[in-house]
Amino acid sequence: MIFTETSLPGVYLIAIEKREDGRGFFARAWCTQEFAGRGLVSQMVQCNLSSNKRRGTLRSLHYQIAPYQETKLVRCIKGAIFDVIVDVRPDSPTYGRWLGVELTAEHYTMLYVPQHCAHGFLTLQDNTEVMYQVSQFYAPECERGVRYDDPAFGITWPLAVEVLLEAGVVLTNADGDQPGVLMNLYRFGQGIGVEPVLCGNIKGLHDPYRNPTTQAAFARQLQQNPRMVTSFADGTKISFEQAIVANATGMRVAKRGMYGPSVPPGTPIQEAGQWFPVEELLSGPGLVDYVVGAAPSPGVFVLATHPHPQQQHYLNLYKPGRGPLYCFYTPYHLCHFEVPNSVARAALFGDATIAPRGGLCVEVVATAKIPLQAGTVLDGIGEYMTYGQCENADAAQAQRLLPMGMAQGCRLKRDLGRDEVLTYADVELPKGRLCDRLRAK
Repeated sequence: MIFTETSLPGVYLIAIEKREDGRGFFARAWCTQEFAGRGLVSQMVQCNLSSNKRRGTLRSLHYQIAPYQETKLVRCIKGAIFDVIVDVRPDSPTYGRWLGVELTAEHYTMLYVPQHCAHGFLTLQDNTEVMYQVSQFYAPECERGVRYDDPAFGITWPLAVEVLLEAGVVLTNADGDQPGVLMNLYRFGQGIGVEPVLCGNIKGLHDPYRNPTTQAAFARQLQQNPRMVTSFADGTKISFEQAIVANATGMRVAKRGMYGPSVPPGTPIQEAGQWFPVEELLSGPGLVDYVVGAAPSPGVFVLATHPHPQQQHYLNLYKPGRGPLYCFYTPYHLCHFEVPNSVARAALFGDATIAPRGGLCVEVVATAKIPLQAGTVLDGIGEYMTYGQCENADAAQAQRLLPMGMAQGCRLKRDLGRDEVLTYADVELPKGRLCDRLRAK
């Protein structure tokens, strides 16, 4: 099993290690020795099942106090949930913070919830089932809870999307831009039986310190807006694109800002399997990332695996790579030429090209492009003061990082150095903004 500590101390995401062959896979889902060896609770006395008929069912947020405080190991065995922990440990450095992660039956990931952390979840699919092991017997006199909407914690539940879906709205991004093209490629891979483990974007340039002045001549040459061109160069646009893909697939980023390897210009994208850590790709829900310099640019690519030796033989024969990572790519995105396909898909079939699958997996956080002084009012995307980076949503939420889309118009409360990520505590939000009210929901 692969243990990854989250932004809340003592809280772990645990991925299984699959041993695959043509029949399927075998994996260990519980091991007393492994848990005890990491100093985690290894004796579970009860196993509970929760069955939920409807998407959008909320079960929140419980814990037990001494002498019956309990540790939980939570997994989704059917469907998908947005699983939430609130740290109510009085002596914890992250007291009052919360963490939200998506658990799915598809990915088998588990969440380890230590004592004195409140736990709850929101179902993202109909007929979802959750199993959790607990280290203590149920003691109603010791049960405690917190409200799902307590403003002291500010939990962002993925309810806004659910409300739209229930109303019959087709929420979709478009064909023609990288996220839609990538999602089509992701579905193509699933359709032929491979398992996508990385969704990637191909860039020609990445420099987070570019601004509208440095990009003015290039923008004039292309007859484009300098701020838009700046957002391409400084990495903000690709961060939003890859966050859209992550939130549609359940994938994550390996680290803040992604790996983003640079290769000599014109290097074939078919070599991409050599540029990312294989073990990291083969465990967990997969990654979104990008590469600078590869060809064809500005295309997109997917790295995928297949467990069956005979199918591996034919994939090697058909040249998407030598394995274990096979590369599939689309060499272009045709913007407005492809948008009508998304319109027709939504109108005729009620189907989205690409849309969030539920809770946030990845966010784009605001980062100082230059040293900034207290009292400064922040400018917008593709301008002089900030650039965006991808960060896993659980870390962004636990650390109260400021989303890039919320930064414009905020007034700084303190000085910040270049490349410092902004938090909500660093800024004074403009009053009365609709975006703040919508995000709170």
